[in-house]
Amino acid sequence: MTVIAGRYRLLDVLAEGATGTVWRALDETDGHEVALKDSRVPPGLPADEAPLLHARRERAARAAARISHPSVARVLGVVTEDGRPWTVTELVRGLTLAETLEAGGPLPAREAARVGAEVLAGLRAAREAGVPHPGVRAEHVLLGNDGRVVVTGFGGAPEDDAGPAAELRSLGALLETAADDRSGPLGSVIDALLDGDPEDAVTADRAERELRRVAGGGARTPAGGAGADGDGARKDTGGSRTRGSGPRPDGGAPGGGSPTGTGAGAPVPPRSARGDATASAHGTPPARKRGAPRRVPVLVAGVVGALLIAGALVYHAVRDDGPGAGPGAPGGVTSTVPAGPGATGADGVPATPRS
Repeated sequence: MTVIAGRYRLLDVLAEGATGTVWRALDETDGHEVALKDSRVPPGLPADEAPLLHARRERAARAAARISHPSVARVLGVVTEDGRPWTVTELVRGLTLAETLEAGGPLPAREAARVGAEVLAGLRAAREAGVPHPGVRAEHVLLGNDGRVVVTGFGGAPEDDAGPAAELRSLGALLETAADDRSGPLGSVIDALLDGDPEDAVTADRAERELRRVAGGGARTPAGGAGADGDGARKDTGGSRTRGSGPRPDGGAPGGGSPTGTGAGAPVPPRSARGDATASAHGTPPARKRGAPRRVPVLVAGVVGALLIAGALVYHAVRDDGPGAGPGAPGGVTSTVPAGPGATGADGVPATPRS
């Protein structure tokens, strides 16, 4: 297999485009796999302009290395082989959005919104680093096996920048192709992204927030209304993590609604009242309080106490009436000394036998 720059061994082709071929390669210095893209000269370009094109792409790749964001493929370096620059990036395992749409058709609205939000976050980070994207398309978006959404294709140069508005319009076109339904909230966001009127143009910040709201199942409410946040839209508190816009796996309604019809903004009753309210709703009496089971130990203790008192009373009755019992017996112990002619009492007076 071919080794590039004495370090990267080409393994197989990952993708091909107008500007070059992306390879899966092995970095033989550390044993890690990377993605390696060459620089392809378009047909018809004069031979003396090819070096200028390669130099321009190399500058753009080195500029892209300044971008640090999880939604942008990380550029690890640039090497040269046969006068052509090769861009080394992290290897993201997964499919491109174009491959995903070709294999399974358009995405559910909430998943498309999630992808759009991550793509826009990456584009914003790149613009802040001074590396605007020349025009994001489905083949520039990688859907990683680990759930990441990663933007590639930063092969242009700042002088090719058409501006933030054009970047947002390219995102709107991407979502228009990727989403299976434009009748809901996502359609409003797409329309705003595609709108060419400068007076009504949506900002990148607002577009990202709206996309994340749609991805989480949130719905817009009038400004200042119940559950409104700073921009007059309700915060979503129960969005499903699953793909699609249908009911949640736990039976809840799309967008975090409660299966019992309780609104998201309804106050939650105290824990002590929930059981009675639920029981009443189903026609069953409220559950007994936790203190009810204590009656049995109390009754047992009462019976034991009564038996002890009864035993004490019987004991005293027997002691007072039994033979040899008397007030003089020390400690209330019954005397066992037989009475006889010579017996004397405790005061030395001869004891008189009882008749």
